[in-house]
Amino acid sequence: MENTDIGVRLRYVRLAKNISQRKLAERAGVTPSTISLIEAGRSNPSVGALKRILDGIPIDLGEFFSLKPEMPAKFFYKADELTEIGKGKVSYRQIGERFPNRALQILKERYQPGSGTGKVLLVHEGEEGGIVISGRLEVIVDNERRILGPGDAYYFESRRPHGFRCVGDAICEVVSACTPPTF
Repeated sequence: MENTDIGVRLRYVRLAKNISQRKLAERAGVTPSTISLIEAGRSNPSVGALKRILDGIPIDLGEFFSLKPEMPAKFFYKADELTEIGKGKVSYRQIGERFPNRALQILKERYQPGSGTGKVLLVHEGEEGGIVISGRLEVIVDNERRILGPGDAYYFESRRPHGFRCVGDAICEVVSACTPPTF
């Protein structure tokens, strides 16, 4: 997605919620000039920075990238129609673009060798599960660590500290679902 698309979307959502740039910056812990540069398409925030900004609205990443005015209902998606909500060595492609009140998020995840969700384990409400399609995925839940291969799966309560990392030399692909959506 181009910088201008993110900026246009951010401005649209911010104005729809009647939030000033200054107020949003305060809520997100960034400077007002950061919000201004993003909205002008002159700065491209990382996924983490964008999530913090969107938390100040509040709107989740998936809903943010799915915004499209006056779109008809859609039930089927070609591979190139999935909405990319990741960046860098980890790709999250969301199925379903127009579900602002959805209860389920389905992702096609792609991890480059050695990449993952980071050193800090994730914790949030809900449940999540997935199945490894290709490659090898290290999954940590609480103090348990497993290496999963094609056909192996995981399922747990998301309030348990967890993380994911691609191990080996091959790209790892996973199809996952979580409820409620986390981004």
